[in-house]
Amino acid sequence: MSRILVFIVAYNAERHIQSLLARIPLHYFDRAAGAEVLLIDDASRDRTVERAYAWAQSQNLPLKVFHNPMNQGYGGNQKLGYRYAIEQKFDVVVLLHGDGQYAPELLDAITKPIMGGEADIVIGSRMLKRRNALKGKMPFYKFVGNIALTRVQNRFLGSHLSEFHSGYRAWSVPALTRIPFDYNSPDFDFDTEILIQAVDNKLRICEIPIPTHYGDEVCHVDGIKYACQILGATIVSRLQKFGILYTPKYDYISVDDPSAYNLKSHFESTHSFALARISPGQTILDMGCGTGAVAAEAKKMGCTVIGIDRAVPVTHADVFATFIKQDLDRLRSTDLPADAPIDVLWLLDVIEHVDSPEKLLVVLRERFGAQQTRMILTTPNIAFLSMRLGLMLGQFNYGRRGILDMTHRRLFTFSTLRNLLQSHGYVIEEVKGIPVPFGLVTNGRIGQLLLLINRWLIKISRSLFAYEIAAVVRPLPTTRHLLGLLEETAKTRRGVNAADNS
Repeated sequence: MSRILVFIVAYNAERHIQSLLARIPLHYFDRAAGAEVLLIDDASRDRTVERAYAWAQSQNLPLKVFHNPMNQGYGGNQKLGYRYAIEQKFDVVVLLHGDGQYAPELLDAITKPIMGGEADIVIGSRMLKRRNALKGKMPFYKFVGNIALTRVQNRFLGSHLSEFHSGYRAWSVPALTRIPFDYNSPDFDFDTEILIQAVDNKLRICEIPIPTHYGDEVCHVDGIKYACQILGATIVSRLQKFGILYTPKYDYISVDDPSAYNLKSHFESTHSFALARISPGQTILDMGCGTGAVAAEAKKMGCTVIGIDRAVPVTHADVFATFIKQDLDRLRSTDLPADAPIDVLWLLDVIEHVDSPEKLLVVLRERFGAQQTRMILTTPNIAFLSMRLGLMLGQFNYGRRGILDMTHRRLFTFSTLRNLLQSHGYVIEEVKGIPVPFGLVTNGRIGQLLLLINRWLIKISRSLFAYEIAAVVRPLPTTRHLLGLLEETAKTRRGVNAADNS
């Protein structure tokens, strides 16, 4: 038996609250059957609470009423109701508006797909039958705005909803526990943000047609402000996927989760840069190999890969011919393979994570400088346009991933990386600006267009428009190694001279 919570948000709804409650089917007041009706009043300035209590007493029905002493906002009120549903272990929670705009007669229909295991969210859509929306006296400007905004959001999010802006929704409570709705806006854009979170987490969304009703209820939504808010929320959520911006509301994955690391070999990226610069049959030392996702692509090319990192990869562990468990911050030249001929070193998004990139470069030069082993190195570009704009606005926010990853300890520009490498005895053979990883979000026409624009801008100024820096470098022999060669040469010459004199 599923436990269902009917959750009513109310603000100054005294004219409609009793008629709304009277329209709710009686079995939703049956607590013995696991159902409950909860009204949360958001600091109304009228008699909403008193009228709700009076109705419940007159009908002898159980009604739980909470009254916010301070207004929490439409979104803030929802947070409280959803948190209550989670803590009280309901299976389904349905959102109703206290002004009677949405039909409680459809409660059975809107909860059925969730109870049947067919959906995680059910949205009562007024736009599945658009003509009915106008018949229900939806203002024409809202009708057009709803269609236009939903179309834009679907395009950005890759979703296929008939509308994002209905407030009649049923949620699987276990599904709600998977999304960080507590971080969402307390305003009316909460409804959009929580749907973005649902889409990002691949929750199953079902829509059912509902009638449209616009009566004498008071609208508390500023249309222009609302449109700007939801467009802003949609754009920010996509920019976070690119790693350009960060907000915890769109952060769903633990930093230690292997799935948080995305392979980027199928589009122009640091991964494709590294893979394009190796040849079949080469031996690669993958420094800071992480999950081994990129190494797996190299193995497919016929390469032998030696991995080194502080923890054995949870995924792709089988791709490494040898794995060396070692923290790069404590790396010594003796920890590196002594006998295996290494053709290429990979330091893919590594130097920004170590305590001392200088020390790491010294160690690698000591071991590989004599052979001048080719090294492919990548790192984020802190001088990227979004970072500069953020600083101009006083923003410098670390996130779960991207240029300002929470685990990054050092930050580089093209100039500072060049200075670091040259001052530590490395010859730079190639430097390239890598565009924003649009392919993580979309490979459609929009993604291709954005990539094309980004490539063109990088040609104008890679310092300003490159998202990451990729370089091919070689370590020069150290003075210790050169001195050893001089001594060996001198010994050889002495031997030759001695033989000649004899």
